[in-house]
Amino acid sequence: MNQAVVLEGVCKRYRRSYDAPQVTSLKSFLTYDLWRKWAGGAKRPQRAASAAPPWALQDISLTVPKGQTLGMIGRNGSGKSTLLKLLGRILAPDRGRLTIHGKVAALIELGAGFHPELTGRENVLINGVIMGLSKSDMRARMEAIIDFAEAQAFIDSPVRTYSSGMYARLGFSVAMHVDADILLIDEVLSVGDATFTAKCRGALDAMRGQGKSIIVVSHDLHTISTWCDEAVWLDGGKLVQKGPAAEVVGAYQHRFAAPATA
Repeated sequence: MNQAVVLEGVCKRYRRSYDAPQVTSLKSFLTYDLWRKWAGGAKRPQRAASAAPPWALQDISLTVPKGQTLGMIGRNGSGKSTLLKLLGRILAPDRGRLTIHGKVAALIELGAGFHPELTGRENVLINGVIMGLSKSDMRARMEAIIDFAEAQAFIDSPVRTYSSGMYARLGFSVAMHVDADILLIDEVLSVGDATFTAKCRGALDAMRGQGKSIIVVSHDLHTISTWCDEAVWLDGGKLVQKGPAAEVVGAYQHRFAAPATA
C-alpha cells in the first residue's frame, strides 16, 4: 500500500447550538429555559425548517502518498483545520470515506490532550499511551523527549504554568518520539523561538528522510511552496486545487493578491 491517506467524497457539517433538541437534560432545561425566561423572556433562536447547517467540508477527495509532505492553504474558515482534525480522528466525517494507513501524531492545537493540573512529565506519559505506546516505552523515551524540548527546568511543573512556547516545544517533542507514520501540524510551531524552530525543521527533515508523511496547515506561503512536495487549496469547504506546492501557492497568490508570507 503506497498511500498514507485516502479521502473519498468526504463531507463534514457542524451542528449549530439551536439545531439541538430544545430540552435534552435537566441542565439544559435550567440553563436555557428557566434562566432565559427569568432574564426577560429570551428564547432560543429557531432555525427555519428549510435551512440546514452549512457544510464545513464538501466532497473532498484526495490521496497523500507515503513519504509525501503536503501543505494546506486557504483563507480562515476554509476548512483546513477541520480536515486536519478528521485526519487526526478527532472528528468523524458525516459523509464519504476516510482511510488512514499508519500511526498518526497531531500537533493541531497548543495544549490539546494536556491536562492543566498534571505535570509535563505526567502529560508526556499519558499522551504517548494515547498514541499507542506502552508505559514502559514512554518511560524509556522520556529523557529524550525532555532533552529535545529543553524542558528540564519545568517538566515537573503543572502545564497550566507553561507559556505557549513551552507547550509547543513539549508537544512537538512527544510527536517526534512516538514513531508516527503520519504527522499533522497546524501552525503551532510559529510560537517557538528561531533556534527551536530550526531544530524542529531539522527533525521534520529527518522524518521525511525516513519516508514518513507530513501534512501541514500554514499561512506561511513561502514555507509551503519551498518545503512541501504538493499543496491543496481549500475555499469554502471545497477543494479548489491540488498539485505541486509552488504551482498551487502561485495560483492562490494570483487569486487573492497575497504576499509571499502571511
